[in-house]
Amino acid sequence: MKAILIILDSVGIGAAPDAAEYGDAGSATLPHLAAAVGGVNLPTMQKMGLGNIPPLLHHRPPLTIAGVPPVEKPIASYGAMREMSDGKDTITGHWEIAGLEVDPGFHNFPFENSFPPDLIAAFEKETGRKLIGNKAASGTEIIKELGEEHLQTGALICYTSADSVFQIAAHEEIVPVPELYRYCEIARRLCDPLRVGRVIARPFIGQPGSFKRTENRKDFAYLPDEKTILERLTEKGIPVYAVGKIEDIYAHRGITESVHTGNNADSQALVEKWTKEKDNGLIIANFIDYDMLYGHRRDAKGYADSLEKTDQWLANYLPLLGADDMLIVTADHGNDPTFQGTDHTREYVPLLVYQPGEPVENLGVRKGFYDIAQSLARYFSIPALPRGASFV
Repeated sequence: MKAILIILDSVGIGAAPDAAEYGDAGSATLPHLAAAVGGVNLPTMQKMGLGNIPPLLHHRPPLTIAGVPPVEKPIASYGAMREMSDGKDTITGHWEIAGLEVDPGFHNFPFENSFPPDLIAAFEKETGRKLIGNKAASGTEIIKELGEEHLQTGALICYTSADSVFQIAAHEEIVPVPELYRYCEIARRLCDPLRVGRVIARPFIGQPGSFKRTENRKDFAYLPDEKTILERLTEKGIPVYAVGKIEDIYAHRGITESVHTGNNADSQALVEKWTKEKDNGLIIANFIDYDMLYGHRRDAKGYADSLEKTDQWLANYLPLLGADDMLIVTADHGNDPTFQGTDHTREYVPLLVYQPGEPVENLGVRKGFYDIAQSLARYFSIPALPRGASFV
């Protein structure tokens, strides 16, 4: 008896009712990227009911996913989820999926002169390195802009975004990865009083004009004040297996075994391997490529191609699931590659629930990502969580 929770990083499905408050009115990741490339080929997710979700949102004009029309008899239960927490970032989305509500939201830094002078002074004193950047920026663009100065001076490139993040970029030959992680631990402690969601290590390699970020990225999350569904399961002896950046997002809490994969292909291979090997428990995975490689870079074609590869993988994966197993496919926020800027977008996220031994239902629009956590509690027969309604 296994539950598999796959989080398609940033695959939103339409602007949330409060999207305008975040500057995201009119965003719609899946519908817009599909239209931009002339339609996407997602036959497996279409059979699961992906195309049946947009009509539930009552957008005007109605949203559709080009190439993925509704089907009469989906093989999975389908719906959408609206985020209740304040935010549109990775930590907020994942924490709500795990049963929490982030209220008030995490602290966001201003786009210019982002970090307070006392934070900069304390960081420079403890690390012994100067900070350059100090603004909101695309990660790939800021290493193009400041990478050469970093090579010459050893100063750390520190920047933020529309999310609650303090990011540190450094060349692996100038700052070895373990040393960069140590600097991030310092920043994490200094950022805690401000309630900053994540400190992120962003190592890169190469020479000016050809810098490339590596897969040695590491996230240092703010510690949640409440137990997540992961912790509640492990306390009851139910194992939790984490794939991708999940271990960092949940601050290594409530995890039985973890592998920090750095791309979709490796994550998918591990989910498949553990599905075959593990007899029970929760397998939770983040598929990162859509957000990391295509959403922020506003690459609709790359985003669509990546989704199509995942759909092909799902076609081979679904037959591995037994009658007592449950697969949940969802997302943590949007990142519309056709939208202005380079940041996440405040959107509904899709919800697909595949249980070979159970009838299919229209799950409607769920008020809170935490319905997933409540459903996992019900599925594994542990006490109910403080919030959320089970769809199991």
